[in-house]
Amino acid sequence: MSHYYSKEVDVKSDPSYFTFNYKNHTFKFKTDNGVFSKEYIDYGSFVMLNEFIPNNIDLPILDMGCGYGPIGIVVSKLYNKKTIMAEINERAYNLALDNVKTNNSNSEVYNSNLYEKLEGMEFSSVITNPPIRAGKDIVFKIYEGAYNHLAINGELWVVIQKKQGAPSSMAHIKELFNNCEIVKRDRGYYILKAVKKEQ
Repeated sequence: MSHYYSKEVDVKSDPSYFTFNYKNHTFKFKTDNGVFSKEYIDYGSFVMLNEFIPNNIDLPILDMGCGYGPIGIVVSKLYNKKTIMAEINERAYNLALDNVKTNNSNSEVYNSNLYEKLEGMEFSSVITNPPIRAGKDIVFKIYEGAYNHLAINGELWVVIQKKQGAPSSMAHIKELFNNCEIVKRDRGYYILKAVKKEQ
């Protein structure tokens, strides 16, 4: 049986729509069965949107594991920044393409297994609400790939629940970046931030 991190989805398609009003913007999202948080933006992503502030590096922002696109699209519109969005799930990828058009977002979407389609790209920030069900190995590869694709002084932003491995994520991120701060704790969700420094 597939889950939302699978490339292909074996549950029947039944598209639905919702509106998200946020910071004087109205967003419209198309979702479907077999994608993460299909009924509304999940609370972790909402906390991330409340806390994330882009830096002043003139490069795109990456939303890794973007699902149907809420974080990347909202960030792009709020801050007038280009976002790159990567998603392995083909149904979620196609939804993200539709949602970019619907919301007139300056975003590009890649149907990519982690960073495989992003070779040679460099980012100012990498934002991720990692697919916990895919396992720690995949989640840690997201952090490792972020380090490799970030510009110097670029930032990794992660939302993760304490019960789903926030402490081990913090330890691994610290190992990679030599720093990791807790920006926010909210209802068991941690917003983590790490900065890539010059060696």
